[in-house]
Amino acid sequence: MGYKDVKFPEGSKFLVTGSAGFIGSNLVEAILKLGYQVRGLDDFTTGKKKNVEEFLDNPSYEFIEGDIRDFDTCMKACDGVDYVLNQAAWGSVPRSIEMPQFYEEVNVKGTLNMMEAARQNGVKKFVYASSSSVYGDEPNLPKREGTEGNVLSPYALTKKMNEEYGKLYTKLYGLDTYGLRYFNVFGRRQDPEGAYAAVLPKFIEQLLNDEQPTINGDGKQSRDFTYIENVIEANLKACSSSTEFAGEAFNIAYGGRDYLIDIYEQLSSALGKDIQPIFGPDRKGDIKHSNADISKAKEMLGYEPDWSFEQGIKEAIEWYKENL
Repeated sequence: MGYKDVKFPEGSKFLVTGSAGFIGSNLVEAILKLGYQVRGLDDFTTGKKKNVEEFLDNPSYEFIEGDIRDFDTCMKACDGVDYVLNQAAWGSVPRSIEMPQFYEEVNVKGTLNMMEAARQNGVKKFVYASSSSVYGDEPNLPKREGTEGNVLSPYALTKKMNEEYGKLYTKLYGLDTYGLRYFNVFGRRQDPEGAYAAVLPKFIEQLLNDEQPTINGDGKQSRDFTYIENVIEANLKACSSSTEFAGEAFNIAYGGRDYLIDIYEQLSSALGKDIQPIFGPDRKGDIKHSNADISKAKEMLGYEPDWSFEQGIKEAIEWYKENL
């Protein structure tokens, strides 16, 4: 089960873009532990130097500081690489509403640069981060690939465009692309700081500091929280999957559904805290309910997520206690 049984040819080389970020750094760590070579690419605009420092002494790891908006950098990064895991992007729905042009530059042009560089360098598989936000205002649950609504933010639109380019690059150029629609990923190294931080690490940090967290909306919004180990599995299984499934996008989640207020109470209980949250306004562009049908990823990628929310949050809390 998981990803530890996924095998690649000896000497395989992976490129992880956004390698100093939360998901990227976890991918680097996992692939190095499996015994393969990794090249990281990051420009540290959202990634953290501390996330890559521990790998720098590993002879199987090399790092390029650079920006995916620069095509020459993308070409250099893809040189001699077998598999690309493209995680470099700017996240956050609310921030994208404030900065639509910037999101287009990084998330669309940057990803297109990476696909083109991968194509020109003969990369075997190009796996890229998409998002559950592509479902937009589609009201039905669980979310199924092929029934998307109107997107609600520039961020969601950039991810939708990534998927369209992925389809085209497979169809026109024969580049095997796989889009992974992440659903509310959480786990070690996720940044609790800043106005646009993800909700779980922010709650954990505030509770550990005896601060009163703010819940946007009434707390009745639901999410399919997905532990980082499941996301690592999905990336590696996409790299080892059949060419016949290239050009597709897949829901990557656990397949659960938890309400934010219930999650808050679970965290409070696990941390031994009794702090009432503040309820703030709804966040613009947010999807109210999110729950994934993961049968397509199971069938085509062999994705079998091992980590439930309950298992993942225990590990995450322990990590934050030691590292905050």
